[in-house]
Amino acid sequence: MSAKGTSGSARTPVKTASKSPHSRQTGKPGSGDAATRSVSKVSRPSDKLNPKTVNPFNDTTKHKTAFAAVYTNGGVPCRLAHGSVKHKLAWNTIPEQVPFDPVLVTLAEGIRETVHPYSFVARTGFKELLETPGSGEKAVCLIPKLSQPLRAALGHSDVSVFEAGLAALVQLSNVVGPALTPHMKMLLVSLAKRMMDKNLREKITESLHQLEQNSGKECLPIIKSKIPTYTSIFMY
Repeated sequence: MSAKGTSGSARTPVKTASKSPHSRQTGKPGSGDAATRSVSKVSRPSDKLNPKTVNPFNDTTKHKTAFAAVYTNGGVPCRLAHGSVKHKLAWNTIPEQVPFDPVLVTLAEGIRETVHPYSFVARTGFKELLETPGSGEKAVCLIPKLSQPLRAALGHSDVSVFEAGLAALVQLSNVVGPALTPHMKMLLVSLAKRMMDKNLREKITESLHQLEQNSGKECLPIIKSKIPTYTSIFMY
């Protein structure tokens, strides 16, 4: 046998490393990545109650306003009360003793939030402060500061934010009355645009009736200037 033949017979076959089934990304159900994704998508009962819930491990969550940071740092003297079927607030200080400036203004800023619990705390806190005795006297001097965030909420593209802003506007009007009239023109701009939406028209009209009733006949020309089709609730 030749040397060449002997050398050839002595070679050991080289085995190629086979890929482990687990190392290949198949994209099929059962793979590691897919399993991870499926776990992250598992719905919880609380997700149905709170469709947009804050992820405490996500530092990149973007908020509409600075309210979230103020709330997280303890700048708002109330918290969401856990353990109840229906959401409610727990106040660190009784609402009657809460300083409206800056708390009420901060809550008004948070009306534009769409993430739970910030949206609930801001909207409910604003309402509950205005329900306290003497709230009208405390809120009157803050109308210029409150008008800006309310206008921003009314001009928001999210319908739920608009509705929350509309409710807050009526709540404020209920306690300050005619004092809101000088700021009415600025606040009604967004309402005029939304009147074209048939799903919101009735709610806006009811709110305008309440605003007119609270402010008196002086506000009627202002409403008519922005919404010519508006019909007064009074017979002048």
